[in-house]
Amino acid sequence: MDDTRHAPPLERLVESVENRAYEAVSGSLGELRTGSAEDRKQALRELRRLADDRPTAFESFLPAVTPFLTDDDRAVRLLTAKALVAVAAADPDAVAPAVSALAERLADEDEFYYVRARSAEALGYVALDHPDAVASPAVLADLRVGLSFDEPEVKQKLAKALECVALGDPGRLRHRVSALAEHLDDEDELVRYHLCTAIAGVGCDSPDALAAVRGALSARLVDENAFVRGRAAEALGLLAGERGDRRDHGESVAVPDSALGAESEEETAFAAERVGFLRASMEGDTAAAASTVEDVGTLAGVRRTTADAVTELTSPDADGVCPHCGIDLPEGAPPMCPSCGAPY
Repeated sequence: MDDTRHAPPLERLVESVENRAYEAVSGSLGELRTGSAEDRKQALRELRRLADDRPTAFESFLPAVTPFLTDDDRAVRLLTAKALVAVAAADPDAVAPAVSALAERLADEDEFYYVRARSAEALGYVALDHPDAVASPAVLADLRVGLSFDEPEVKQKLAKALECVALGDPGRLRHRVSALAEHLDDEDELVRYHLCTAIAGVGCDSPDALAAVRGALSARLVDENAFVRGRAAEALGLLAGERGDRRDHGESVAVPDSALGAESEEETAFAAERVGFLRASMEGDTAAAASTVEDVGTLAGVRRTTADAVTELTSPDADGVCPHCGIDLPEGAPPMCPSCGAPY
């Protein structure tokens, strides 16, 4: 009978993962930290696959994974961050103990920007269920400042993380709405969408907090993207319903007919439902606003519809054009835009 106790740590790690002997994974990972870079990368690829298949398994050996976030090889750090994103998306509890390590990667200005982006994404998923663990003033500041970065991938993930914080505990961003609104005209539509969604999330809990960003939200009613227009309309509808935003107050929002314009059925429905909610709220018809469509103007509704909206947003269009920057996509190439670097 073969004795695997003396096998190389990578081989033992693979076997332990395959046999679901998770108690043995920690030991193998500890040995691999002093192994070759190629072995460490292969180990993290195995864990990345495990994260997709059985994310809850990470709860038993997460402390042995987080040290790889500071590995000398940036590919190892990126693979680690990606694995933690996959785990956090499915099981935020499993990654909650790694918040400090992820926050350090986010805050490191010398870190490879993809590692920072993925760390932010993992933090965002944890924030949905554990906002207290993630939404410290320092982390929120790093996320907000990062919106000024040039790299689209970083801005998208940081905006997404802020959205998750807002949907986990809207009060955390109540006093940061103006800072978020400064980036509502970002050239990247995913950034605009995530930030509009974050602001709408805050509005579900504290509608009056949106008063200072009425103008920035109103400008998004003519955004080229229907999902951005819809979320902006939803946020404005929450503000209107709170303040009795009637014409006699001189504060009503002009809702252009173009706010309803969209190409696909999904886009048309998303925008139309929320523009209808805004118009009813402006007229003071709370019953009509509430009955426009189920869950519009509620935190549960914003959370429920966000993933589907992002899926539509990031799907390549029929002409093979990048949904982020508009460049023609090469046929047969990896699903990564050669111009802006964003996945599609």
